[in-house]
Formats: sequence, structure tokens, C-alpha cells
Amino acid sequence: GRAADKLFSLSGLFAVRKPKGPTSAAVLNLLKERLLAEAGVQTNGNKRNQVLKIGHGGTLDSAATGVLVVGIGKGTKMLGTMLAGSKKYTAIGMLGKATDTLDATGKVTEEKPYDQVTKGDLENVLQKFTGDIMQVPPLYSALKKDGERLSTLMKRGEAVEAKPARPVRVYSLSLQHFQPPLFTLDVECGGGFYVRSLVNDIGKELSTCATVQELTRTKQGPFTLEEHALQEDKWTIDEIAQSLEHCRALLLGEPARKKLKTQHPGETAVICE
Repeated sequence: GRAADKLFSLSGLFAVRKPKGPTSAAVLNLLKERLLAEAGVQTNGNKRNQVLKIGHGGTLDSAATGVLVVGIGKGTKMLGTMLAGSKKYTAIGMLGKATDTLDATGKVTEEKPYDQVTKGDLENVLQKFTGDIMQVPPLYSALKKDGERLSTLMKRGEAVEAKPARPVRVYSLSLQHFQPPLFTLDVECGGGFYVRSLVNDIGKELSTCATVQELTRTKQGPFTLEEHALQEDKWTIDEIAQSLEHCRALLLGEPARKKLKTQHPGETAVICE
């Protein structure tokens, strides 16, 4: 039918708003299911014309919300540029507690006093985490060992060694609010960067500990949360077709960010057919 023809003709990049809770892969699968159902396409067959190629350009934590860039059709080949491009986050951190996942979903592993930390202390520490820095990725992450995610191995109780520190880039880092024990950061960073590791490292630098309470990706490449990310009620063929058209011009105007010489092979765009 016409809806199916239109669906399979879609090609390019657009963005959706990932809700808090599901994994990025689960959001992608839900999106695909809705589009195929709207088009009236049966998914139990193996015919090539029933395959919808769709993918996302970089995992967002289950507990996080915000921009998730999606490629459809030939757009899936463009997702790699999203991994290396700049991203913006707003993070709410909590002083005085550390968890095994470095966010609010994990078990508390340490508690320390934080009364001595002032707003000035925190602002001064942020300067140490701006520019080209070295960062150790979290153990609970999408990075892989022997083909399996570290987070999966950790949940099974297997011993996992921390990945070595690697170069990452922070374009800007600023303190927006400070109301102990909570503080809010705005971060713009390059590919391979973990905000959870940043907040954990900031806690250590302040002679206490800290963990992420809330995390929102507000921008990925040229896609912003407010302007471009489709809410769940707009995950329809027509809405996505309009968004693809709008985003073509957006991508042409995107300034190129220089990539770090060290690439991060553990991160890949997730594509499903």
C-alpha cells in the first residue's frame, strides 16, 4: 500500500526523544514496530522488501533521556559521523555518594561528607576537566569485551577490569546550579565521553564522591532536544518524513568538528534490519 511505499522510501537522519527507562536499542525496536504496523507490513516473513533498515547513532544510558539520532534507509550509513560529533548534556550530580554504576540506578558503594565543598571549589575543579583530557570509561557501559557489553558481564557477577584511560575532548563545561548536595552541569563534549565518569572524577577531585542523578542529552551534532527530537506521539511515517526533509538542510549546515586522533572502536552505531 501507499503507507508501506512511503515508509520504505524514507532515507536520512532524524531525531527522537528517548524517554527515561528503556535502552536505546529498545527505543529503536519500538519505533520500528510502530512504523511497520502503521504501514501494515507483516514482520514474520523473510522477503527482502519487508526489511526496514533503521539504526541509532550512539547509545544513551537507560536512565538518561534526550536526543537519540536515528538513521533510516541509506541514512544508516551516516550514523558514524554522529559518534564522532559533538554532544551536549545537562547533568544533575549528587555529592557525598558513589554507586557502582556511577548513577542513581546503582548500589551505593561509598559515602563521604561534602559540607566542605563550596561553589567556588566546584567551579575551580571544572577547569581541570575542560579541553583534551584522559578519562576511564565506566564498568557499566556499552563498551565490549569478547563481544559482550561490560554492563552485561557486570550484571552476571563476572569480574571485569576497567578499560584504560583514553583521550576525550570537552569543548565546554559550566556549573548552572549549586544547592548541596545537588549540582547541575552543562557539558559539550566529543565522541567516547561519559558524563557519569566526569561526575565521579569531580567528586574525587573535591575529596568526596559524587554520582549522576539525572542525565539529559540536549544536543547531538546539529540535532537539538527542543527543536528536532520527535516526541513518542509523533513517531509516525508522515511526521518522520517531514522531519527528514527539515533535517537535510540542517545537516548541510553542520560545521565539522575535528576528530581526535585516537578513535574509540568500542562504540558503534546500532543498526537493525
